[in-house]
Amino acid sequence: MRPTVIARLRAINEAFYQNFAASFSGKRQRLQPGVLRVISSIPAQACVLDLGCGNGVLARGLRDAGHRGAYVGVDASVEMLAIASKALDEPLYHFLQFDLNVPGWSEALLSRFPQGFDWACMFATLHHIPGSKTRAALLREVRSVLREQGRLALSTWNFLSSDRLRRRLMPWDAVGLRAGDVEPGDYLLDWREGGSGVRYVHHFEAQELELLAQETGFRPAETFFSDGENRRLGLYQIWEPLDIR
Repeated sequence: MRPTVIARLRAINEAFYQNFAASFSGKRQRLQPGVLRVISSIPAQACVLDLGCGNGVLARGLRDAGHRGAYVGVDASVEMLAIASKALDEPLYHFLQFDLNVPGWSEALLSRFPQGFDWACMFATLHHIPGSKTRAALLREVRSVLREQGRLALSTWNFLSSDRLRRRLMPWDAVGLRAGDVEPGDYLLDWREGGSGVRYVHHFEAQELELLAQETGFRPAETFFSDGENRRLGLYQIWEPLDIR
């Protein structure tokens, strides 16, 4: 994918989260069943990194589940981080602004938290990162901030399983692009809460995620679907390092 197209897709999502932070946060006040299932596997003392933390709903869920380890939430949206910090102002919980699209965030993070992390979570985040090479580079950085046996839990939006969401797909010319500019699996979806907007989203199949895991130093330890009326709106995987003993 050309750098200019990646920049355009990033700008679309940045504008969305800047303009619709309040309305988006209002629709994200409870954890999905798939996320709750993952939380039950995270030890209470684990040091957790939340990539794409949004309004901090995972942090609140961990706290309510009795989590007592350190938590670091990372997001590119100043507006979302402000909502998260206001809702959870406690010593063990930290919220930082990093753009996961920009290489080097892992070094800056480790300069503040050199001990690394037991778990990294990327719920509903990876599908907003444009470009297969960009996603692979991001996941290699995730691997670099995990401890020796650290795990990565991620979810991607399985929106093509929903007839309702399929009707919200938009043509690329709505944002000045052509289908040939983007990669297979890339889509544009509209937003209708608090105004009209659009988001870039990549649709993953389980096999694509498995290949991406192998390419970036991981292997899937668990795969499952959850969430939504059809219980398939979220594709979840838990990855462990390839070199785990």
